[in-house]
Amino acid sequence: MKAEVVRRSSQDKIAHGGERRESKPDEHGGERRESKPDEHGGERRESKPDDPTRDRRDSRWDDHRRARRQELVDATIAAVSKHGPAVGMDEIAAEAGTSKTVVYRHFADRGALHVAVCNRVASQLLPKLGSAIESGGPPREMVAAAIDTYLAFIEADPELYRFVVHQQALDAGTSDPIDSLSDVVGQQAGAAIAVTLQQAGRDPAAAAPWGHGVVGLVRSAADWWLRTERPMLRTELAAHLTDLAWAGLSGVVTPSKEEL
Repeated sequence: MKAEVVRRSSQDKIAHGGERRESKPDEHGGERRESKPDEHGGERRESKPDDPTRDRRDSRWDDHRRARRQELVDATIAAVSKHGPAVGMDEIAAEAGTSKTVVYRHFADRGALHVAVCNRVASQLLPKLGSAIESGGPPREMVAAAIDTYLAFIEADPELYRFVVHQQALDAGTSDPIDSLSDVVGQQAGAAIAVTLQQAGRDPAAAAPWGHGVVGLVRSAADWWLRTERPMLRTELAAHLTDLAWAGLSGVVTPSKEEL
């Protein structure tokens, strides 16, 4: 009887083939084409030959997703230029030649898309500001160059500026290091002021609030400039703002006569 039970048990296992997950690895011979991935735990030795192909497919899909996201950011910037900072997702999708469903497949919500646009703008603006600030010229010239660079960005695409800086549609839970371009520019300005203070033998502790303060000054004036239909040339506005900013900074970023 015991032998019959054993034989029946073995026949049952063979009859079920790959469906019986408790089967030992060698029960199905060398083919094992229908074996499920989880039959052999974490080892999955039979899957190794397929891994390179699967990795290449995943890599190509990742590249496609990145390219598609960049295309959607391009479309968003174009739609903002056409329709203004309050552009809707329908208009963005139309500009991209797709549907909102596809847009939301790549960006969870409007806030995520806004962050991606901020990153794009920051990647273009921040190097220019960095070059102006780190030009190595006299401090006043660096301040003037940075202010003019910021205003030039605004003048080139005022609707994009409004979308980036004044966007209020971010979800409360959105978290990103560049969710506000003004904050990033303020950090960069503060870092530059800190270096200047250290070179002048001053305490750099105040650099961060001063950096954000200068950016707030320029941003507020720039908002007024756009709102009033640019009543003066950009170069004139930049000169006025440089005079005001430098009047406050010059006394603390340059060595006093006694220290010279």
